[in-house]
Amino acid sequence: MSVNQRPKNIFDKLIADRSQEVFDILEESNSIKIERIVSFGQKSPSDFWYDQEESEWVIVLEGYAELEFEGGEIHKLGKGDYINIPARQKHRVIHTSPEEKTIWLAVFYKSEYEQ
Repeated sequence: MSVNQRPKNIFDKLIADRSQEVFDILEESNSIKIERIVSFGQKSPSDFWYDQEESEWVIVLEGYAELEFEGGEIHKLGKGDYINIPARQKHRVIHTSPEEKTIWLAVFYKSEYEQ
């Protein structure tokens, strides 16, 4: 069996535009979506919460970020830090580093309880 795809690099083709976050879907199927996110100081609006139908496992590959969860719990994420966010867990990004890019890898999936 041969593989028909060539290897790719998560750090290739990074957009240098600091004015907006960039979302790139790397792979997607019915049950999973893998996305690269590049932030330059962007954060969620103060009146906004993500409230997703699927769970999200996210890791910071480069940079720094802070996530806030409904109820006030805050998690600081640096290079290599990851967290699993269950479906319907309200959360938002309250800080990303404005001095350097923050590169996230997010995996959105449905667990057996979400089917």
